[in-house]
Amino acid sequence: MWQHHANPISLEQLAEIAAYSKFHYCRMFNQLTGTSPGRFLTAIRIYMAKRHLLETPDSVTDITYRVGYNSLGTFTSRFTRSVGVSPTRYRSLAQGDDLPQLTPPAARSCHGLSVVTGQLYFPPSEVGPVRVYVGAFNTPIVEGYPQACDVLDEARPFRLQVPDGLWFIRAAAVATEDDSPGQLLIRPPRLVGSGWAVRARGGRAYSTDVQLRDVTALDLPILLALPELDGARRIPQAATR
Repeated sequence: MWQHHANPISLEQLAEIAAYSKFHYCRMFNQLTGTSPGRFLTAIRIYMAKRHLLETPDSVTDITYRVGYNSLGTFTSRFTRSVGVSPTRYRSLAQGDDLPQLTPPAARSCHGLSVVTGQLYFPPSEVGPVRVYVGAFNTPIVEGYPQACDVLDEARPFRLQVPDGLWFIRAAAVATEDDSPGQLLIRPPRLVGSGWAVRARGGRAYSTDVQLRDVTALDLPILLALPELDGARRIPQAATR
């Protein structure tokens, strides 16, 4: 998928390559990645579009076709839903515009919300200065705005306030050292992790720890705009792990 994301790819083709039936292929794919082949392909295309927006001067229209879309309108709506901002806005954020808040206004009221807390655990290897974003999402894919988010520059428990519902707890650690000053450089997460899904009800308290680990090819691309754009800037108080 990564190599051929710009080409039309059908479920039949993927299943044939894997020598599985379509049903068995979808089931195995979901077990390995946490989502369907179609959603994974969409995530790859949006992620690659983000790279082109930051690393090339190409127009949004050109990028639309380069990543496999035939409609500018479809691409723009999917990009905005997945990343949280439009393609044009995403590019302007990287050029120095103020970053929006991570959670939408409707999510900031504390009345009647459940509280999810937990501890982050880092791998034993040295990963350098990082800023960790922990969010509660309504799908396994980290996209759009989280319902709640905590940003950690130091070793401390995270705390999220969420309304009733099923929430997937996801974390991404982004390097904060500035390797290429002045460059529009996408910074993919250095580490990712997830806690148990939480079904929040009635303003209760829940706990789920998150083990951070290295990113693999089976991990969904991180689509939320803010961690990588924020991580591309120098953050003096970021924790070193």
